[in-house]
Amino acid sequence: MSSRLVLLNARIGLGGPIRHLVIEKGRVVDVSGLIDADFRGERIDVQGATVLPGLYDAHVHMVQWAQARRRIDLSPARSAREAVDLAVAGRSGDGPTVGYGFRDALWPDAPDTSMFPPGAFVLVSNDLHTAWLSPEALRLVGRGDHPTGVLREQDCYTAMAALPPPPREEVDRWVVEAASAAAARGVTGVLDFEFADTVTDWSRRVAEHRVDVRVTCAITRILLDQAIHAGLRTGEEVAGSGGLLEVGPLKLFADGSLNTRTAYCDHPYPGTGDRGLLELPPDELRATMARAAAHGLHPAVHAIGDSANALVLDAFEELGCPGRIEHAQLVRSDDFVRFARPGLVAGVQPAHGPDDRDVAEIHWRGRTARAYAYADLLAAGAVLQFGSDAPVAPLDPWDGIASAVTRTDDDRPTWHPEQAVPLGAALTAACGGRSGVARGDRADLMVLADDPCAIAPEGLRRIEVVATLLRGGFTYRNGV
Repeated sequence: MSSRLVLLNARIGLGGPIRHLVIEKGRVVDVSGLIDADFRGERIDVQGATVLPGLYDAHVHMVQWAQARRRIDLSPARSAREAVDLAVAGRSGDGPTVGYGFRDALWPDAPDTSMFPPGAFVLVSNDLHTAWLSPEALRLVGRGDHPTGVLREQDCYTAMAALPPPPREEVDRWVVEAASAAAARGVTGVLDFEFADTVTDWSRRVAEHRVDVRVTCAITRILLDQAIHAGLRTGEEVAGSGGLLEVGPLKLFADGSLNTRTAYCDHPYPGTGDRGLLELPPDELRATMARAAAHGLHPAVHAIGDSANALVLDAFEELGCPGRIEHAQLVRSDDFVRFARPGLVAGVQPAHGPDDRDVAEIHWRGRTARAYAYADLLAAGAVLQFGSDAPVAPLDPWDGIASAVTRTDDDRPTWHPEQAVPLGAALTAACGGRSGVARGDRADLMVLADDPCAIAPEGLRRIEVVATLLRGGFTYRNGV
């Protein structure tokens, strides 16, 4: 951490003035046009580069993202057969062959174990809610009698947890490398929803490695008793972490996902009588939320379908506790205003809108005007925080910012342009609620070659980050 630093000739904020920004002991101590002649410390002339708060990715799965960066890419697969062919072509080394990123909602053929050649193959869907295993891989996880190898929701999570893991030291190195890559895109903090003991895992990582982001450590439901016994409370610093780690919320699931057709909805999926899946009955959901809240742990509840969101809103209203609703992808028209309750955050992932538009137009036909409806949430007074849900989308908040502003990620017309978010609001949501840089702020900052409001919206994904600072020290620096 640099003790004293001045960034000369910095443009402060969107379209802001050129000022000198002084940092001392990890805080912004002055933003002015003058620097005392006797100022002692490092001076860096950023020559008009724009300084903004650092980005905060409010929904990641860090181990899965770190592993996905090394897995076979299945996203090009347009059928089950193509997914298997990609996995076979990428097979190397010993152990199970793992591919990631398939989207089966529009496949013309049904996945089945008979499609695999000999060997252990594990194919994971883009939304992380489905795993498709070969017969040998099924035997590895104790499911050798499964007829198709397609495991969804809790069966999927259990099977993935049962696979032989890489060495812990190797996984930690991958995670730390992924955090540094995120810092190179302006990220200074993440909320990690990994299905693990995140407090213990990140405490080990910050003790053994340089970690380039702050981490909010979510608590998984199976560790609720352990967290209560340890006295963990949402928002408090994790002891011994040097201020890098914070206790996060308790993660709960109300339903599944759109691509897996398990999001719990008011209307059945086309051609079926199936409305999706409730992961927790309403009474159990409320009881678990209440117990967590009574011990200072804020609930963060995954809810994608409109029925699921309504049930979770009901629970928050009944309990009156602070917390988060994660995803909020399909919302009843009358429910937008209910997101405005004090203490509630809507953790949303704007990159999912363009990614899911084709599937949504089929499975949520006639309802997409209220899907990924971030403008309506903002208009209703909701507090939004943007995340990537990495590895579902890349851990690069600029992808989400661009998707929120443009509502497209290819050359097709904007999808539901009425739900586009203004750039300023998108940046605030992507910076964890910080909207500017002022005296007294933590010096968690990013320095951009260009002012985002001066470039075309489609260029936001390619914006150049020239430096990132965490606690006033550089975690990334290129060109300044």
